[in-house]
Amino acid sequence: MSCVLSRVEDLALCPIPLALVQADAESLMTAAKLLDCELSLVLCSDAFIAPLNGQWRDKPVATDVLSFPQDDPVILGDLVLSVDTAVRQAQERGHDLRDEMRILLVHGLLHLLGYDHETGPEDLLEMAEAEGRLMAKLSWQGSGLIERVTDSGT
Repeated sequence: MSCVLSRVEDLALCPIPLALVQADAESLMTAAKLLDCELSLVLCSDAFIAPLNGQWRDKPVATDVLSFPQDDPVILGDLVLSVDTAVRQAQERGHDLRDEMRILLVHGLLHLLGYDHETGPEDLLEMAEAEGRLMAKLSWQGSGLIERVTDSGT
């Protein structure tokens, strides 16, 4: 299992050590029993992720995480996380940035594995439960992204 962490811009102002983000991604992969897989993780700004969101989801605004699965048994795909959005969401939700990044890693990884909360209520529930199981297995703080968004009504 490996996680290749890259930055597409100068994120010197990122308030969390990049080594911690990479370690969390690798712990997540271990918990999900993805021991022989590879993951690419890109940390970026809102300015970088907004055009990607527009190109791939027809939503030309910043988002927290995008997932780009690969059709490969070893290479899971790419996760693109906006540090700008993660910082804002952590502040809004009253927890630290590392907890927010963990929530986004779980959510993004599940998308790479084929979960999709936007295809119907049963799929939403299935993905929310998977998020909760992984967060609990890792003893990570906070609820999954789906549960949080569903509870807040946004």
